[in-house]
Amino acid sequence: MGKPRSWFGIVQNKFFRPPPQNIVIVLHANNAISTSFIEENHNRIDDAANEMSKKTDVGSNRIPLSCSPTEVKELSEADTAAIKIQAFFRGHLARRAFLAFKGLVKLQAVVRGVRARRQSRIALHCMHVLARLRIAVHSRRLLRRSRMNQLGS
Repeated sequence: MGKPRSWFGIVQNKFFRPPPQNIVIVLHANNAISTSFIEENHNRIDDAANEMSKKTDVGSNRIPLSCSPTEVKELSEADTAAIKIQAFFRGHLARRAFLAFKGLVKLQAVVRGVRARRQSRIALHCMHVLARLRIAVHSRRLLRRSRMNQLGS
């Protein structure tokens, strides 16, 4: 079984793919098969571009599509080692940033919890004060009524 994914991510990947890259990286330039394969592909691309230019009308206003050959970069062992080191270091920085962010989220949760407890404590205190005030007003009314009844009788 694969890892669970949302349907939106699957649809998004189907319709919004990044444009294809035209860069081919050759790790070992000494390999004769890979260089001949690349040269054949260059020839095929040039032939396709020539056919496209022949098929376009001279009098039409259309701009012919041009296929540029792929760019070939040959990397030495030092370059590949540098790329690996940079990738490892970027991963290290990403892990550190993630852990810092995780700590920040925990701190934020604690602060929100403290605020919520303080707010509930203040609300309970206010309700207690209002209840005492209501009791005091009610007792004054009762005392006033009892005095009025004693004076009136």
